[in-house]
Amino acid sequence: MKSNELLLLREDLERRARDMGARSFGIADLTPARDAIVAQGGEFLAGFERALSVGIGLGDGIVDQLPRHKEVTVARTYDQLYITVNQSLNRLALRLSSILNEHGFEVLIIPASDVLDSENAYGLFSHKLAARLAGLGWIGPSCLLITPEMGPRVRWVTVLTNAPFEAGTILPDRCEDCQLCVEACPPKAFTGRRFDPAEPREVRFDVHKCMEYRRYLQDKVTGVRVCGMCVHVCPFGQR
Repeated sequence: MKSNELLLLREDLERRARDMGARSFGIADLTPARDAIVAQGGEFLAGFERALSVGIGLGDGIVDQLPRHKEVTVARTYDQLYITVNQSLNRLALRLSSILNEHGFEVLIIPASDVLDSENAYGLFSHKLAARLAGLGWIGPSCLLITPEMGPRVRWVTVLTNAPFEAGTILPDRCEDCQLCVEACPPKAFTGRRFDPAEPREVRFDVHKCMEYRRYLQDKVTGVRVCGMCVHVCPFGQR
């Protein structure tokens, strides 16, 4: 496919994604992160050198209420929003992948919130990695992908492909010395260390503290594993 045809295809994909509710859309070059991708998901993922990264925003109306996440009405409303947005992302990814298939390209959908290792909360592939490489945001001390417009108030889906689209440019970390997410975390799961792609997640985030707190909320408080304080408190995305 010629370069101008690729450009038109990319524009069509983005237009369709936004028509289906996407707020963020970008293309990631995955080759710089090949080793990390293979280590997490397997060698077969290395056959895809590009990724479509697509995000749908979470509603401010409920995210703004997350300091009250121990109230059943708030927790369950956010939980249903989370589920609904993930379903929308998966439908969107299926549509985009079908278009790429029609043009002769290979694809692999990484569903939203897909968990491969539930004990350590790892999926087959990192949506945040793709979004960062696509230039849609950076990784904050909360280990969340922070976008300039919506902060971490976004859910992501990824479509891996061999379509040789031009990729975005990685954004610099704009969190600077901000530690609001670290301070707001109820179980104190974050160390406050800034993101370095060469370091494992564990130097920044104790996922087991987070999971234990959310299990406590589910079992003893609201019936669902909803906290979201790191999402709520980030200055990026607040209105």
